[in-house]
Amino acid sequence: MLKKLLRYLLYFILVVLVGGNLFIVLSGRYYLYSGISKTYLIGKTGPTIYDLEVFPKATIETSGKSFQWKEHARFNQASFTANEEKFHKKWKTQAFLVFQNDTLLFEKYWNTHTRETVSNSFSAGKTVISLLIGIAIDKGYVKSVEEPVGNYIPEFKENGRDKVTIRHLLLMAAGFDWEESGVNPLSETAEAYYTDDLYGLVTRQKVVVKPGTIFNYQSGDTQVLAFVLKKATGKTIAELTEEWLWKPMGAGQTAYWSLDKENGDEKAYCCLYASPRDFALLGFLMLNQGKIGSKQIVPEWYMQEMVKTPPIQTEEGIVNTRYGFQTWVYPNFGNTVHYYRGLGGQYIMVMPKTGRMVVRLGHRKTTNYLIPKNKENDKEYCKINNQKVGHSWDIFYYLAMGERIANKIKK
Repeated sequence: MLKKLLRYLLYFILVVLVGGNLFIVLSGRYYLYSGISKTYLIGKTGPTIYDLEVFPKATIETSGKSFQWKEHARFNQASFTANEEKFHKKWKTQAFLVFQNDTLLFEKYWNTHTRETVSNSFSAGKTVISLLIGIAIDKGYVKSVEEPVGNYIPEFKENGRDKVTIRHLLLMAAGFDWEESGVNPLSETAEAYYTDDLYGLVTRQKVVVKPGTIFNYQSGDTQVLAFVLKKATGKTIAELTEEWLWKPMGAGQTAYWSLDKENGDEKAYCCLYASPRDFALLGFLMLNQGKIGSKQIVPEWYMQEMVKTPPIQTEEGIVNTRYGFQTWVYPNFGNTVHYYRGLGGQYIMVMPKTGRMVVRLGHRKTTNYLIPKNKENDKEYCKINNQKVGHSWDIFYYLAMGERIANKIKK
């Protein structure tokens, strides 16, 4: 009986292997081989925040003159409640930091993560690309956000793509036929993560919705922006990040950007690897209208444009109030939150009105979407709505934790 079961199991494995290979070859989805080798064959089930050595990478060096965060006199003299600890454990938080302007109030790390650990930004990197666009305009490499993408990328001069502008890409409103999914291995987002030809992938995209009419979050929009930058400047995204952001900001540690192949293109829609405090420095840049100290790194006018939410429709048929230029916006009853957001709950959240900043890095984020009923940032004050409003409910918890901890330390 055991031999018979083993024989059937072998037949099943052979069928899966042959069928799987046949599907990949006939469909042309060769990136799936890369996906399998970089996940299941090394004991993973999908992308993680620690994939740095899995892919080729470009290095982003520091200037050697690091920005020095101040530490509050009562630094770290607060702790999470038992329920908050359970929440962090459930959603696999790895780092949590709270700042008041340039002063660090609190930081905590879990497992092997430390203040020196570099981890994947996932889609929080999209906001970095937007910052680079603003600088490129300020330096004259790009004329304006109204320029057609075809001015830089030849493939965008035809097939309806000639109508796509840089503004459309920034607003996630290019109208591409792109499936955004972190779980479907056949989606364009999965292909982007494992392909060795990002340029080919995004320049093959079809425009299926009139550009500028519908907000539809698509990683392809950001990746096209990256190619605009590369064509306009003649430099790689890593080189631009180093020259225009990392060194001027005074980043403390070397960072990295994953590439699609050796000496290839950066996965600009995701995959900037940095330390927690350097991620916070990107937030500090947003908190201070593009300045670090007295140095204006990103033009102030652009920082203001980044957080405007134009009244275009979302896929759900409601007016967009949640997304600006590759930046998430939560009105928060007058204390507006501007934030970077990544797949696993990579959050860099800033509140310009109060000077507060919260950084949370981890493996998981919630997938339910809520509408707050009043100014209390807690799940019990929110209700689930059938229409996605764009803010997963974990951010309300993290904002509430940051507020409670800050008040405890500053009392």
